[in-house]
Amino acid sequence: MKVQVLQENLQRGLAVVGRAVATRSTLPITANVLLSTDKGRLRLAATDLDIAMSAWVGAKIDEEGQTTVPSRLITDFVSQLPPATVSLEIPERSRQMKLECARNESTINAMDAEDFPRIPEIRDGLSIELDPKALRRAIERVEFAAASDDSRPVLTGVHVKTDGARLTLASADGFRLAVADIALSAAPADHVEVIVPARALRELSRLIGESSEPVEMRINTQRTQVLFAMTDVQLVAQLIQGTFPNYNQLIPTEFTTRVVVDVDEFKREARIAAIFARDGSGIIRLQMQTSNNGMPGELKVSARADEIGDNEGKIDCEISGDSSKIAFNSRYLQDVLNALSGKVALEMTSPSSQGVFRPIVAEGESADYVHVVMPMFVQW
Repeated sequence: MKVQVLQENLQRGLAVVGRAVATRSTLPITANVLLSTDKGRLRLAATDLDIAMSAWVGAKIDEEGQTTVPSRLITDFVSQLPPATVSLEIPERSRQMKLECARNESTINAMDAEDFPRIPEIRDGLSIELDPKALRRAIERVEFAAASDDSRPVLTGVHVKTDGARLTLASADGFRLAVADIALSAAPADHVEVIVPARALRELSRLIGESSEPVEMRINTQRTQVLFAMTDVQLVAQLIQGTFPNYNQLIPTEFTTRVVVDVDEFKREARIAAIFARDGSGIIRLQMQTSNNGMPGELKVSARADEIGDNEGKIDCEISGDSSKIAFNSRYLQDVLNALSGKVALEMTSPSSQGVFRPIVAEGESADYVHVVMPMFVQW
C-alpha cells in the first residue's frame, strides 16, 4: 500500500473513528485502526465489536492495499505533524508502515488487516432518511435517560419506533422516561421497532455536529444491526434484543397543578440548589404557590443539608390549578432542564406521583417531547 493524504484530512478521519476503538478488550487488534484503499479514497475504520465507525478521506492512491496500526499512536503522531502531505507506505510482506511528512520520517509496527474484525456492511433492509438537526435534537433529549448499568440490557438502549410519518425515540432507566418525536418526510415502507444502544446514538450526535446533510438509517433484514450513513462517515451498531417496556402507560394524561416557567431561570436556580443538595441526599424541593391578587404565581426551588446549610430561590411562574409541592433528584432535574430551552411546563397531581415536563410550543404546533421523572419522598 502506498498513499498520500493531507495531514488535516488524515487527522480528522482518525479523530472520527477513534471513538470506536476498544479501550479494554481481550482482542488486541481492536485497539488498532484499519487503513485501506477504497475507490480512490483512503478508508479508516475502527470497532470495539459493539459499534463500528468508518470515515473516508480524499487521497492519492499509488498502490492499493490495507493494514492496521495502533490507533492511539498514529492519532497522537499525526496530530503533531505540520499541515502538509503525509505519505503512508507498507512494502510488500512487511509488518511496518513508513510515514513521511515534511522532514519527519517514522515507522509504526502494523498488524495484518486480515485479522481485523469484519466491519458490517448493511446493503439491504429498510431505509429511512432523517433530518440531521431534528435527529440530533431528539437524541440529545433522550439518550441521557437510558440506564447505565447492564442489569436490564434493554434499558441501556433507546427504543426507536415508527408510526406513520413519525419516528419516536424513547429511553428510561426505571426512575425517569424521555420521549421525543421526529417528523419524517414520508412514512417508511415497513414498520420499525428496534432498540439502539444509547452510546451509539451519543456518537452519532457528535458525528452529525452542525451538518445539514441528511442521515440515512438502514436496518438489516434480520433486525440485528443498524447503519447510520452520511457521505463520508458511517456508524454501525448491534441492536439490543428484547422487549422495551410499554412506556405510554407511564405518562399521566391528567394533572391538578401545572406550572409554566422560563427554562433558563429554572436551570439557574436548580444549579444553585444542587450545590446544597450534594450534602442533602441530592434532593431539590419545588413548591408552587398560586397568587390571589392577579400577580404571577411563585415557584420556590430549595435544598438543605443539615450539616451545611440551606438555600431557597424564587421564580415567577404561571400556575394552573392548585398550589402543590414535589421533590426531585437534583441530577435528574438538571438533566431534563439542560435538554430544553424557552419555557417548560411541569405537570403533577401530588407530591408522591410523577412529574411531567413538556416544552411550551407555539400555537398550532404539536409538542414533540415529554419527560417523566419519579419524585423523591421527603419530610416537608
